[in-house]
Amino acid sequence: MPGVGKRSASWGLALLALMLAACERAPPPSAGGAAAPAAVAWPAQVRFHDQGQPPLLSDWGLMQVADGRLRLNAGVLPYGLNSALFTDYAHKLRTVWMPKGSAARYDAQNAFDFPVGTVLSKTFYYPRAVGADGDVVARSDDQADFAEGALDLKRVRLIETRLLVRRAEGWIALPYVWNAEQTQARLMRGGELISLTLRDGQGRDEAATYQVPDQNQCGGCHGTDIKSKALQPIGPKARHLNRDYAYADGRAHQFARWQQAGYLQGAPAAADAPHAADWRDAARASLDARARAYLDINCGHCHSPKGPGNTSGLWLDAATQEPLRLGRCKLPIAAGKGTGDRRHDIVPGDPEASILVYRMDSVDPSAMMPEVGRSVVHSEGVALIREWIAAQQGDCG
Repeated sequence: MPGVGKRSASWGLALLALMLAACERAPPPSAGGAAAPAAVAWPAQVRFHDQGQPPLLSDWGLMQVADGRLRLNAGVLPYGLNSALFTDYAHKLRTVWMPKGSAARYDAQNAFDFPVGTVLSKTFYYPRAVGADGDVVARSDDQADFAEGALDLKRVRLIETRLLVRRAEGWIALPYVWNAEQTQARLMRGGELISLTLRDGQGRDEAATYQVPDQNQCGGCHGTDIKSKALQPIGPKARHLNRDYAYADGRAHQFARWQQAGYLQGAPAAADAPHAADWRDAARASLDARARAYLDINCGHCHSPKGPGNTSGLWLDAATQEPLRLGRCKLPIAAGKGTGDRRHDIVPGDPEASILVYRMDSVDPSAMMPEVGRSVVHSEGVALIREWIAAQQGDCG
């Protein structure tokens, strides 16, 4: 047919032009080579779920991710602890939210009595190592990265956000793992292992396998009463919260800010409340106070008269004062390989002969303590406990 060849050629050229134009309009690929992810719509207010297990962190409305920053929604209050639990050098953003008109009741020794509807969150993240890819992160102790009410996502790598939710039937733990784009976190009930490289200030690297706990493992720490096995918060206790915090609008004492928000009732003046030392603050706290604070937050929720580790006879919570219960010249009950062929939990003046130091300085799963929550040794924490034991007088004759 006359002209068909010419028309086909014209249509072919037009189709090719359209395809090229479409390619030019396509979004640029992400760093991984895939198309850039669509923006996630984060709600502007908290949504409490009294049943079920929402699949996405955004379903709760605790925070928003926008413009390269993570910010908290109205009513979500950040807080810090005097001494914090060690988790493979991860930094942590802790928050609390309660329904309007409800408040926690102050308790001088135990976790505050939180009302139904409370949501506690803890976001684990690392500062990015300068000039390195996403799997290489900075090895540094937890510090205040939440500046001016936001986390700058260009400077940090988000790992997970754990929620502890107070429902009518009790507390439930929900671990959410962040995606590589840092736009969303998804519920991972079975936990997850994340390979990282920790780089210290001298440029030395150390491999770490960060463990996101599964829901059963959450009970290993938060089941602080071996009889009831009910989950309970660990950090929000008077002695840990008795401190100032750098809020977006300025520094304030946490008791005062919680009361101002309507989240706490019955709290005394800060001077009349118990106070745990900052284990890093040698200028303002004694060696004994710093070591006891470190052991309390890292070990005391398990090694206590009511905790899962009570049968060991080694109690490391803040309330315990009896030297033998604290491990001084105490023979192990059933540590097995965990003794490292040492005879006593603590040998005064001799940290290298002490089981406590041996287990803290180990990464052998059959010997290490704590058993979960770390894959590397907290060198600075072990150094503190070594110094504390070395300063003790006496012998185990």
